[in-house]
Amino acid sequence: MGGMTPEATPWANRPELIALARQLEARFVGGAVRDMLLGLAVADIDLATPLSPETVIERVREGGFKPVPTGIAHGTITAVLPDGPVEVTTLRRDVATDGRHAVVAFTDDWREDAARRDFTMNALYADPTTGALFDYFGGLDDLKAGRVRFIGDPLQRIAEDHLRILRFFRFHARFGEAIDEAGLAACAARANDLMALSRERIAAELLKLLVAARAVPVVALMVEHGIFRAVLPEIDMEGVARLGALAEREEQAGVAPDAIRRLAALLPPNAAETVGARLKLSNTDRKRLIAATAGPGDEGPRALAYRTGVGGAVDRLLLAGESIESIRDWTPPALPLTGGALVERGISKGPEVARLLRQVETQWIAEGFPDATRVGELADAAVAQA
Repeated sequence: MGGMTPEATPWANRPELIALARQLEARFVGGAVRDMLLGLAVADIDLATPLSPETVIERVREGGFKPVPTGIAHGTITAVLPDGPVEVTTLRRDVATDGRHAVVAFTDDWREDAARRDFTMNALYADPTTGALFDYFGGLDDLKAGRVRFIGDPLQRIAEDHLRILRFFRFHARFGEAIDEAGLAACAARANDLMALSRERIAAELLKLLVAARAVPVVALMVEHGIFRAVLPEIDMEGVARLGALAEREEQAGVAPDAIRRLAALLPPNAAETVGARLKLSNTDRKRLIAATAGPGDEGPRALAYRTGVGGAVDRLLLAGESIESIRDWTPPALPLTGGALVERGISKGPEVARLLRQVETQWIAEGFPDATRVGELADAAVAQA
């Protein structure tokens, strides 16, 4: 891996972005450069500049764009371009850290800025005009080797930001080949530091990790080294086995990996409610996590999909090791009967209408969702019986 020709860069077709980068004396940095070198699609593009945030704001305006001070205390300005926003951050060095937050000072030293980043593969910079690469800590070699490696002393880097423990494993699950033993040992030694983090931050990293390409062996590695013990003791090797089985079923069924479904596999069924609350998942995700562990029932896949929605049924069936073929391209129908139709048949308005509707619906589901003619017959029979 080396420099790239300007035409091969992901910003080659964004002349306004290149012009702004030049005006800001900036370089592209971080994930955009890493993913470009790996041939992956580049989503967010970040710029680093030696200019002060105030100067950045002035020059963004001079370029005809809107500057938004999204993180100005940490030197970050968002430049709103016609083809999408770009974050511009002044070069920084850490003054103080407490494991969760950092106090920074601005600098014009590119190496100082690189030194405060987490992993060597995330500390690569690229010239916006020539595509030339700037690598201060061996990130290119590590990227080529599939090695996630801390910049500097891993123990110290984790002390600065405890979330780097989970990021180490997430990046290894996505990009890693050979594990960096020094990094692994440091993460294991400082695993209790995760207790100081907000549960929302832990959840965000864990859910990203669970859908990475090598999630199963990496989660197994984390369990083996006690990474989850302090914050998610429910996760054990039995959970890893369930996760592995689910991942195989997803692949066989052609279903994309899903973080909440995989978390449901990783946890014991009776722990879903507790862990969902501890991780402060959204109400939607929490309900889905709990529902996914409820089992597929005995009415069949389509009945399950009708009652829970196709997505919920896919979760339960895959977790239970059952086929989803019958619901893959199926849209649950609506019951072709209304309460009004029962009233027209002579039933008085009130609870009896709702009861008979449920009775007819249950029979309709049991018969495999027959057409309106058959539903009419079921309704007639129910009314006659009533």
